[in-house]
Amino acid sequence: MGNEDKIQKELPACEKTGVATVNGQVVAINDRTCRELIKEAMNMLNYSYTPYSNFKVGAALLGVDNKIYTGCNIENASYTPTNCAERTAFFKAVSNGVKEFAAIAIVGGKEGKIENYCPPCGVCRQVMMEFCDPDQFYVILAKSEEDYWVYPLAEIMPMGFSPKDLK
Repeated sequence: MGNEDKIQKELPACEKTGVATVNGQVVAINDRTCRELIKEAMNMLNYSYTPYSNFKVGAALLGVDNKIYTGCNIENASYTPTNCAERTAFFKAVSNGVKEFAAIAIVGGKEGKIENYCPPCGVCRQVMMEFCDPDQFYVILAKSEEDYWVYPLAEIMPMGFSPKDLK
C-alpha cells in the first residue's frame, strides 16, 4: 500500500477528518474545515503577484485559535527574494503573535487555473517544521473544495529537522 492509499484509507473522501492537538488544545480537521480553508486559499489567488512565472499560489493557515491566516506568492525580478504563499501565511500569523497551527490548505496553478495539486516546496515544508508538530499538523492539497487530499506534515517531510533537534 503506497502513502496515498494509506492517507486515503485514513482520511476517506466522504469524511476526511483529523485532530490536531497543540499544547492541549484540540482542533478538528474535518470536511467543513478543509473546504473553508480551500475556499480562502482559492481567494488568495486573486492577490498573487506573479509577473514572471504566472504561477499563482494561495494558502490558508488555520491557527489553533481557529483564526485563518492567508497568503499568496509574491515574486521578485531577482527571484531569490520571492516569497511563497505558505510562508506568507505563516509570517503574517507569527508577526501577529500566533505560533501554534493546525492545518494549511494550498492551491495553485498557471494563470491561477487549478488543474493539479500544488504541494509546498522544501523551504515551506521547513518553515512548517519550525512551528508545527509534524504528526499533528495537516497539509491540505486541493484542486477544488470537493477534490482534495489531506496529509500529516510528517508524511510529506519525513525525517524533518525541527527545533527539537537543537536541544
